[in-house]
Amino acid sequence: MSSRIVDTPSPVHTGLVVLDGIGLGVEDVVRLADGTARPVPATDGMKRVTESWDAARQIAATGRVYGRSTGVGANRNEDVPTEAAAEHGLRLLRSHAGAIGEELPARQVRAMLAVRANQLLAGGAGLRPTVVTALCEALENGAHPAVNEFGSVGTGDIAALAQVGLALAGEHPWRTAADGAGRVPGHGVLGAPEPQPLDNNDALAFISSNALTLGQAALALHELRGLVEATQVVAALSLLAVDGSHEAYAAPVHAARPHRGSGEVARRMRELIGAEDRPTPPLGRIQDPYGFRCLPQIHGPAQDAADALEEVLAIEINAAAENPLISPEDMAAYHHGGFYQAQLALALDHFRLALTQVARLSTSRLSTLNEPAFTRLKPFLADAEPASSGVMILEYAAGAALGDLRAFSAPASLGHAVLSRGVEEQASFASLAARQTLRACGAYRLVVGCELVAAVRALRQRGLRADPDLPVGRALELAEAVLDEDPADRPLTYDVTTAAALLDRFTDIWRGSGA
Repeated sequence: MSSRIVDTPSPVHTGLVVLDGIGLGVEDVVRLADGTARPVPATDGMKRVTESWDAARQIAATGRVYGRSTGVGANRNEDVPTEAAAEHGLRLLRSHAGAIGEELPARQVRAMLAVRANQLLAGGAGLRPTVVTALCEALENGAHPAVNEFGSVGTGDIAALAQVGLALAGEHPWRTAADGAGRVPGHGVLGAPEPQPLDNNDALAFISSNALTLGQAALALHELRGLVEATQVVAALSLLAVDGSHEAYAAPVHAARPHRGSGEVARRMRELIGAEDRPTPPLGRIQDPYGFRCLPQIHGPAQDAADALEEVLAIEINAAAENPLISPEDMAAYHHGGFYQAQLALALDHFRLALTQVARLSTSRLSTLNEPAFTRLKPFLADAEPASSGVMILEYAAGAALGDLRAFSAPASLGHAVLSRGVEEQASFASLAARQTLRACGAYRLVVGCELVAAVRALRQRGLRADPDLPVGRALELAEAVLDEDPADRPLTYDVTTAAALLDRFTDIWRGSGA
């Protein structure tokens, strides 16, 4: 879905991530999804799982508990006979494991496994503790269940998790990085855990979660936050190429209108380009186009939206949101709607809308780079040949990628569904919001890649350099080392692909500028 994301290789662990149901973060989920860290369930978390498991069985044996001694959805009032209880759990998994569409990449499935294992350690699910160790074993060994894309409307990833549940029970294929073909445990899948004896006390408890949506959202946020930061470095190169003013980033401007994100972006911009807190106005132009002048006011909200999304994820990744919630302290099963992901859907929608504005500003700067009035070069940064087109096509290519990004930014939370004979009459569509946010990664990366190609070409043609001790100077050195300096009319596909891949290193420059 982007030039950064590839399928997960066999794990090469370089560290540990402790799963405790309390403090797992977005970066931890990414490390587990990438196979660069090994999961370790915390002792306290496993104690909570065990206590919840013991309490759940006692509660279900003495009263009606949704999904354990009853059916689910519109079947919630139908009792399950005691003699059929064990088989009821497997039938529930089999009936709900109907996800459809393309099979998901290993990285996304691994993110789901990491989130689900950690949520279980929060202690409210009431299922057998060996499920947690089985999930951790799969993450460590590089095995993952085959999971299909569609099956959730933001009220629980029940279809995807039912597929995982059946894989844990030995009835659904596992995948490995070395072998794309699926086989069930016991038939040679390296790293797959031993089958689990799941019953009525495990099935709903396992699938009552939004772990896939949360894992996808964590992966998308990690990549896009870094790309927004990298975009500011690219913008600094463009500013240098057009002799842009530093006034828009002056400290007094942002002290007078103290939005947190905008002020931070302005401060980082001053660090990137070596500007004073109170810069001297330049001679010549009174003020720059919006692509430069309004950068703090547009990048700032995107940073704020990323922070807000991460706060939501931090809660949900560590939440006991299963329905019913098993409370060993009260010896009670609380039926509730904690699975409904309105906060996440709205935060994801907000983030994508802010992101699209940042990308649109990049295309504005690209247009400015093509204007002789700002660069003092030929139109479209062309070479000396008559009527050369230079980088003209990049405006079209960036506009096309921006069109996809704009489509992905349509608010998923506007969706609606009435399901299960009307007893589930709302849906958050957070699952769609997470998929759209993941899909935005590739389109966004290409938009900014187009600007970077043009900015470096303009700097080369003008013979402009940047202080190598400044972050913008280090960025220019990196870009010039990998981007072709030939200004002749030629296909620019490879140039943009190379520039897009370079953005991850620009993220490191942005973060280093604040050290």
